[in-house]
Amino acid sequence: MKTRKVPLRKCVACQQMMPKKSLIRVVRSPEGEVSIDLSGKKSGRGAYLCGQVACFKLAHKNRALDRALKSTVGQDVYEQLAKDFLAVEEEFISSRDEAEDENDE
Repeated sequence: MKTRKVPLRKCVACQQMMPKKSLIRVVRSPEGEVSIDLSGKKSGRGAYLCGQVACFKLAHKNRALDRALKSTVGQDVYEQLAKDFLAVEEEFISSRDEAEDENDE
């Protein structure tokens, strides 16, 4: 049986290529709303970040999300994303660990 090709994406902060499932997607919807997309299936322009707070802070400092999403991300949006990021970080890490455990079996 053929092995499946794993889609890779680049973190906009640290510039590392990683499997798509190990990154958190930030999406700008067609209406202009910026949010975190854990499913990876929301419509709109997406940018990927590592699941680490350090990468999120680096992206904020360097305005990497502004460039990747091709729109200005306001300070209030960054603050809301920071809260959302901290809230989903644990959920994201646990789901990623479960996926790795299934792959090891």
